[in-house]
Amino acid sequence: MFDRLFGRKQPLEGTELPVIRNVTLGRTVTVDPLAWRRFGDELLFPFDRDTLVIVAQGLVDLNEGGFVHRFYTDDDIMFQAVSNDRAGQDVTDVTIFAPWDSAYPSSAAQRPAWKNRLKARSFTAEGLPDYHRVWFGPEASEQEPVTFWEDIHDDRDGIVDRRIFQTCMLFGRDLPGEDGRELLLAIDQENEAGDVSFEIMLGMALELGEFRA
Repeated sequence: MFDRLFGRKQPLEGTELPVIRNVTLGRTVTVDPLAWRRFGDELLFPFDRDTLVIVAQGLVDLNEGGFVHRFYTDDDIMFQAVSNDRAGQDVTDVTIFAPWDSAYPSSAAQRPAWKNRLKARSFTAEGLPDYHRVWFGPEASEQEPVTFWEDIHDDRDGIVDRRIFQTCMLFGRDLPGEDGRELLLAIDQENEAGDVSFEIMLGMALELGEFRA
């Protein structure tokens, strides 16, 4: 899903890769599958194993004091942690996402149409029910998506191997139970070579006690 770009980048200031509750590039994360199995057939989340071997690590600076830390497997499962600090010591949110669909636009007209879907109050796609906007709330009929650059590392040398610009919105739908919610992350992404793709990922929130590395 995230295409490698040829060529190396120069190290940026403060390049030591964060370690988030012992999770970092090169390690194996064990997750508790009961976090999603308890919802049974109500869940569409396309993932059902208990280990993640981390082969790439991403970092997003939200420019408002927050950071998104992303850890990828070789089949594009994404383990994500949000923290108030770059080092990831103050974690506020942990989720796991799995790819649902990936498409490459065949014409320039498809990209504005896709971005308009990200602005809507709800989102659906083939084989999926309606998911309602989580970020910013459902009040506005349209809401501008979130945009950011993600710096991705394929090894621990501190050099950014590739950068991807993303426009995305988070949606969700309630599941049976007091705290059940399945997440949908809809993404327009473009790498530095100008390659564009549309991504849909389904995910679940994790408690801090539901994973270890």
